[in-house]
Amino acid sequence: MHAPLSRSRLLLPLTAGVCAIALVGGCSAPDSGSAAPEATRSDSARQGPVSRATNELQSDYQEVIKNVLPSVVQIDTSNGLGSGIVYDAKGHIVTNAHVVGDEKTFKVTVATGEKVLGASLVVSYPEQDLAVLKLDEAPDGLKAAKFGDSDKVAVGQIVMAMGSPLGLSSSVTQGIVSALGRTVTERGAGGGTGVTIANMVQTSAAINPGNSGGALVNLDSEVIGIPTLAATDPQLGGSTAPGIGFAIPVSMVRTIADQIIKDGKVTHSGRAALNITGRTVVDDDYQPVGVALVSVAGGGAADKAGLRVGDIITKIGDAEVTTITSLSEALADHEPGQKITVTYLRSDAQKTAEVTLGEI
Repeated sequence: MHAPLSRSRLLLPLTAGVCAIALVGGCSAPDSGSAAPEATRSDSARQGPVSRATNELQSDYQEVIKNVLPSVVQIDTSNGLGSGIVYDAKGHIVTNAHVVGDEKTFKVTVATGEKVLGASLVVSYPEQDLAVLKLDEAPDGLKAAKFGDSDKVAVGQIVMAMGSPLGLSSSVTQGIVSALGRTVTERGAGGGTGVTIANMVQTSAAINPGNSGGALVNLDSEVIGIPTLAATDPQLGGSTAPGIGFAIPVSMVRTIADQIIKDGKVTHSGRAALNITGRTVVDDDYQPVGVALVSVAGGGAADKAGLRVGDIITKIGDAEVTTITSLSEALADHEPGQKITVTYLRSDAQKTAEVTLGEI
């Protein structure tokens, strides 16, 4: 089961800075008559390295903020605020598709100044919740962020999230990489099911409304992901679950952004598909039991395997399929061109088909 997730377009923040906890021992000076020089020297020796390590970590935080924050922008739309990252010196900005919505023009504020800049949409790609904007005029000194390597991201690494939660521009929160390879499904418009995204980076750094589209960075001042989702807890009325946020990995960000900038569109998504549209079907007890094919694209993966309208998919490989969401999540674990076994019902008879997956 996957936790319900909320997208963070008006995302909320923390403080506009980072706080390191200093581990300092509290020791009063010994009385003049006391004689414990050895204990005093021992305590100082223990405290010294801890204080130095704390100061070094704090300096690392401050250096990362100095290096990366000028590349993080605030994006103002008619529906709220989001964040973005300067992708290159030409003025391309990468952000979340749900931040830009259906709009074509935007007001962008860079972290280094108060001047509001105009920007236009290049391409939005909702299938991966990514979009690229371009500043109408790139200002002098515009600083592109440094993008890292997804293969070097590891659980336990210290990270910081930078963005404009609730309009508090240039806000920074810190945490660690909590897990890798998460498959999550966004909440769609009106509370419905949105896009499913694979290989997300889970982080304990606070992700709040307004952080969406911003930067998740490591201590080498490299962007390793774009903060996009915060988990929600149904038992708390759908409020955000603290310490559970998700970011689109930098490998996918670069793949999609490079194609958009070069070709004006996404030519290869890298995401597997059956090339069908479907709907969730329920049994007599109104429990979801599969996905019925509403349409099958001619020449697509399902069509070539002999599936047709009316078939009800119940399994992808060994993964049970009961809803559109579970179908999307099952496909997210595979790649285009991969062969899988699809189990389905046709006229109440169970059948299987070997399908070579297509691409979204």
